Amino acid sequence: AHDLAKQTAAAHGAGHELLVHLPAQPMDAEADPGPDALMTGLPAEELRRRIGAALAAFDGYVGLNNHMGSRFTADAAGMNVMMAELRARGLVYLDSLTTGGSLGARTAAQLGVPFAVRDIFLDHLDDPIAIRDRLAETEAVARRQGFAIAIGHPRDNTLDALEEWIAEVETRGFQLVPVSALIGRARGEG
Repeated sequence: AHDLAKQTAAAHGAGHELLVHLPAQPMDAEADPGPDALMTGLPAEELRRRIGAALAAFDGYVGLNNHMGSRFTADAAGMNVMMAELRARGLVYLDSLTTGGSLGARTAAQLGVPFAVRDIFLDHLDDPIAIRDRLAETEAVARRQGFAIAIGHPRDNTLDALEEWIAEVETRGFQLVPVSALIGRARGEG
């Protein structure tokens, strides 16, 4: 991202919690996760270097989540390296759950890394109606399990739908909290 210092300062100033959105290898070999993505088969030293470089890009975050990563998050060796780095730095992991085969939650639990797992992906379809439907689904999940974690992209349709939804969601009995407030409540942790 451009102007990270300015963006992160503005986010902190608005009371937002920050995560590093770390690029990781997708299943689709044609999809480009971006520079310095975590890739299967890389030596542990190179994975640690890439993780360190991403974490050095700005300050004030509580942890990270994966950008893409359906192939990488299903790789035990790579996930062990990533979780060891997070544990050593006292950071949390939010599994974007880009694949049902993700080892994120299991590896985090095994290595003692605080974690959460997303419940709803808001904008797989960049369509206002579909995004509003996913927000309604987020509410349904929250009513059923007591909380819900939704993630999405900073796209115009998503931001517009969120702006409308946020203005009304508390009147329907919901409270918005940072992801760190839900650590230990998501899948597998009770």
